[in-house]
This record gives sequence, structure tokens and C-alpha cells, in this order.
Amino acid sequence: MCDEPKIDNSTQEPMNCTNHTAYVQCLPAPNITCKDHLGIEKVFTGREVGFYKPIECRNVNGYSYKVAVALSLFLGWLGADRFYLGYPALGLLKFCTVGFCGIGSLIDFILISMQIVGPSDGSSYIIDYYGARLTRLTITNATFRKMQTYP
Repeated sequence: MCDEPKIDNSTQEPMNCTNHTAYVQCLPAPNITCKDHLGIEKVFTGREVGFYKPIECRNVNGYSYKVAVALSLFLGWLGADRFYLGYPALGLLKFCTVGFCGIGSLIDFILISMQIVGPSDGSSYIIDYYGARLTRLTITNATFRKMQTYP
């Protein structure tokens, strides 16, 4: 029986999230006998922690998704969205060119709304609920294309 993760109200992520992982306590059922990492058998009563289950989480550093979208929608032509997300050079460029004559503001609004552009420190946005999230698929060295076989 594993505990539910304790959710931090300010970030809506599990508490103690480090390196995209948080751990929750798991209690084995009563009268279960297991060997630990040293090979010693132990009988659990159902009240002691048997192991910690890893749970995936997202690292956040205080950037709100709602604020980023609102800044992009209303003040994107001034570059406020890019300044907020930590891109001062692009924010200044958007300010001087009035959002690239509006086209850059529209493009940035779409990119921020789809969460393609995020905070410059690589963290994730704070979203107001805990549950299913948008995850982007990426191709890395760990992914590969499977060869197709023809009949």
C-alpha cells in the first residue's frame, strides 16, 4: 500500500521533487516476508515502511502559466512576456520593434499558449491543478526508428 503524494499548494507538484522525481512511502501487507538488500529476511507487520516508490514530477521555479499567457496576450507587443520568462534580449527586441509589427506577438502568444516556449531556466510552468499535463514528445539519443518490414 503506497501513500498518495503530498501536493504543494503553491506549485501543484509533489513535495520534495528533485531531478523530476519524488518518493512516497509504501507499506507491505501484514505477514509478508521479504529479503532486504543484505539478504536478511524480515516479516512486515503492515505498519513499517518497506520501500519508497518513485513518482515522476516536474521541477518548477515560480513561473505561472496563467501570468505568461496573460502577459503575452495583453503586453506581448511590448515584450513583457519575454522579460517575464527570462529572455531579456528578445524582450528588448520586441519592445523596440513593437512586437515585430504585431506578427512576433501573435507567434509568441501561440508558442507560449502551447507551452513550446517556457521559462529560460528550463523549469516548467506552475499550473493550477494536479493531474494530467501536456508533455512534448522529443527525439533524443535514447529514441530510434524501428525499421519497417514488408510482407
